[in-house]
Amino acid sequence: MPSSSRLSLPLQVLAACLTGLLIPLCFTGPAVALPALGAELHGSAAALNWVINAYILSYGSAMMVAGSLTDVLGRRRVWLAGLALFCVATLAIAHAPSVAWIAVLRFVQGLGGAAAFAAAMSSLAPLFHGAARSRVMSVLGTTFGLGLAFGPLAAGAMLALARWPAIFYATAVLGAIGMLLVWVSVPADPARGQGRLDWPGAISFSAALGLLTLGMLLAPEHGWRHGAVLLSVAASVLLFLAFGAIERRTARPMLDLSLFRQRRFVAVQVLAASPAFLFIVLIVMLPGRFIGIDNMSALAAGRLMIALAAPLLLVPMLAALLSRWVETGALCAAGLLLAAAGLAWLAQVLGHGGTAALAGPLLLIGVGIGLPWGLMDGMALSVVETERAGMATGIFNTVRVSADGVALALAGSLLAGLIGAGLAQQLPAELPVLAAASRAALGDIEQATQLLGGQEALLRASYDAAFRQLLLGLALLAVALAALVPYLLRKKEKRLTKP
Repeated sequence: MPSSSRLSLPLQVLAACLTGLLIPLCFTGPAVALPALGAELHGSAAALNWVINAYILSYGSAMMVAGSLTDVLGRRRVWLAGLALFCVATLAIAHAPSVAWIAVLRFVQGLGGAAAFAAAMSSLAPLFHGAARSRVMSVLGTTFGLGLAFGPLAAGAMLALARWPAIFYATAVLGAIGMLLVWVSVPADPARGQGRLDWPGAISFSAALGLLTLGMLLAPEHGWRHGAVLLSVAASVLLFLAFGAIERRTARPMLDLSLFRQRRFVAVQVLAASPAFLFIVLIVMLPGRFIGIDNMSALAAGRLMIALAAPLLLVPMLAALLSRWVETGALCAAGLLLAAAGLAWLAQVLGHGGTAALAGPLLLIGVGIGLPWGLMDGMALSVVETERAGMATGIFNTVRVSADGVALALAGSLLAGLIGAGLAQQLPAELPVLAAASRAALGDIEQATQLLGGQEALLRASYDAAFRQLLLGLALLAVALAALVPYLLRKKEKRLTKP
């Protein structure tokens, strides 16, 4: 093999890892920068939330379309175009004059990130097989964990040394390095799809998923009975039905619906969604809880979050190694049960112990979610034929990323409902209890207290009790998933037929 070919393969893996690293950095960095953004650009709490939500909305909605585009246009072309769009949008964010402009540019940034990551994943599919593919995918999972574990600290350090645009400049530089690596290591590939992209299917699916995510994101702020929420969800259902009808009649559909008849394919999608509910919800909600309710400093909260995310640096690689001797279904179930135990443990010690008491359950949750995390990327590619890798990657990452928005919205709505139920038992009916509970669930304790005319101690107590109930509910969900995943992954026994 020529030395250039031997060098291009590790460079291509490095480019994929760098592309994957951009995803958690685009979650954690802007989240850390929100207070600085609010102070400098004077954005409201609801507007600042859309700095995070706009990226989730576009990234999740565009992922499957991006996966199909790699099959039609070629992986290298889509990868480079996606990174270019990502870098341009990220640099523009650093110069944005308002929070509203940042939200719009974050939407564009998500489109570029979706295209780049879908192309990166599908480009690795034909290069590795069997155990080698599992190892490479575990490295990708570890890279993702690196961004989650140390992204907040890196963003905080940059804020200490410079203004908030430094975070986006640094992210754009990483994207530019990724473009260079793709340019020198990924060979030009012809379009593999025959014919054009399924535009009716692409538009109906992206619009349906976008409206569903939008409705879920609006619910914690406005309530489930608000007209915008109901209209978004109803329109989403109609568009999903239209998408199904379009795909059944199209000669070359964007999504082969027959894939969902395969239990192993469904199992991968279940695994893709599980970290959103059992891990991402904690990554986003716990810092606000630690700082606003437990009165920790931002530095102490950041250190605790390392205990939750740091296991993703090692455990995915360990999972890939163990998969040689232990069935993937058993490993995934074991990880989900560990996460359930950690969630139940955290519900018991939250608010009653110091940082040392909290580090134990957070570490256990991180170890638990790290086991399926290290396996599911490789499984997403192994359950379909290589020629449909782009489609499978798009579906898998669509489920994984869109589940983040749905999980955050559902957790926020459930937390608001539990807070409101606790307050309603102790406050007069004429007070705006539901509005205050919604503000508290979004982390705006100060405004929630003003709505109630004081009552801060009662509000904090209700928040604390509701958060514990939320953690216990997530623990039960993890147990249910631990029972479901091995069943879906179980291979069907061959039926014996008489001669």
